[in-house]
Amino acid sequence: MKEGRPNIILIITDQQRYDTIRALGFPYMDTPHLDRLVREGTTFTQSFVTAASCAPARASLFTGYYPHTTGIYKNADTWRHSWVELLAEAGYHCVNIGKMHTYPYETPLGFHERFVVENKDRYLEGRWFFDRWDLALQAQGLVKQQRELYRQRPDYRTRLGAFEWELPEKTHSDFFVGDLATWWIRTKPKMEPLFFEIGFPGPHPPYDPIPRYAERYMGRDLPLPQVTQEELDAQPSAQKELRRHNTQVDHDSIYWVEHPSSEQLYRQRAYYLANVTMIDEKIGQILRALEEKGYLENAVVIFTSDHGDCLGDHGHIQKWTMYDIITRTPLIVWSPGRFPEGKRVDALVQQFDIAPVILELAGVEVPPFWETRSLMPLLKGESEEGREFVFAEQARDGILTGTRMMTMVRSKEWKLVHYLGNADGELYDLVNDPEEKRNLWAEPSYQKRREELLRVLGEWLIESNLRTADWTIPWR
Repeated sequence: MKEGRPNIILIITDQQRYDTIRALGFPYMDTPHLDRLVREGTTFTQSFVTAASCAPARASLFTGYYPHTTGIYKNADTWRHSWVELLAEAGYHCVNIGKMHTYPYETPLGFHERFVVENKDRYLEGRWFFDRWDLALQAQGLVKQQRELYRQRPDYRTRLGAFEWELPEKTHSDFFVGDLATWWIRTKPKMEPLFFEIGFPGPHPPYDPIPRYAERYMGRDLPLPQVTQEELDAQPSAQKELRRHNTQVDHDSIYWVEHPSSEQLYRQRAYYLANVTMIDEKIGQILRALEEKGYLENAVVIFTSDHGDCLGDHGHIQKWTMYDIITRTPLIVWSPGRFPEGKRVDALVQQFDIAPVILELAGVEVPPFWETRSLMPLLKGESEEGREFVFAEQARDGILTGTRMMTMVRSKEWKLVHYLGNADGELYDLVNDPEEKRNLWAEPSYQKRREELLRVLGEWLIESNLRTADWTIPWR
């Protein structure tokens, strides 16, 4: 491996659950290229995002601050700056292909080149924005598969957002992004050091795999949700409102139902997982192109996702909850010869703790007010200590309508979710109830634990406000 500052390749999928990589213990998956990154890299098995939706989580990752500090609480909140600017100032050539979810969408954010591809089904914001994918479809005389067209299908209300991609394979959003990234690597002059962010739109819904990939999963033994009425009854009012809302408004082409059949849930999950395998194939092609061009001779490849998807678990669809299946995401760091191969780090970390690692690798000073804790000691084996608690936040938006703010605190043993202005909440004993099915919030014997975690939440917010007091909001 060459000496000097490495090329940094950051691959981010959208809405990918932790349990979607075969090498991490999920044998129903086909992910040979992600498996390679796991085998040859270091995997953080307890990495948690800071928000339960796209833009707030991504803004935290790219700024080093929690949502309440950035002020980016929901999609379409203004987000104009990031630490990519620091990399550019330090001499890195910075390229984004695919999704970042800045707002406005084409904000430079520090990149020298941006090839923007956003959500597959934009409706609440940016409905008339044409990204690179939209323009490519239009140039071929094709009409994108989208909500207005799906609504015309007689089976629209039974598909739960799962549809086959019927246009040419190369026009699928994830194939388009993967192929565009490979094209850039192979056709552009070699530029080092390189920071390359590749943002895949999938497996975010609509769940729209190419049929031949879907066929590989239909018929497999897949884990399906087991939801009891007792679990649903114990959920806080904001989550009951979220379930009701999602049965009335078809966000991202998903018409949700209160009691989906096992057949409906099976197809939805099979299509979602098929989309992950499609992305995995493109990641393999990107890695091959990077290797052929010589970029991997001195490189760090980081793979992660912005949050997960319930897929019917807990009776919910998509995100906007604080269950682990939403807030816990894959985080893999690959750099043979620099970091250990095949290592699993089980320490509790926040996903944005990878940001100071990126700056350190680039020889850039980490801003003193950041709320991150560098993963470098864990990567190098100099420490095994992670965080005692991780946190996540989500404000009211057009979908989470039953509370003004939802805030999570989680340790390895306990999780509490507070709902601003609401009397109810969530409390889980993660040792005895790792699937978070028994809400202990209202049980008298657990009131002391609830108060302890609420105090932790309050201390965290106060400390955060003090730490970031000299960070200027106009930077946003």
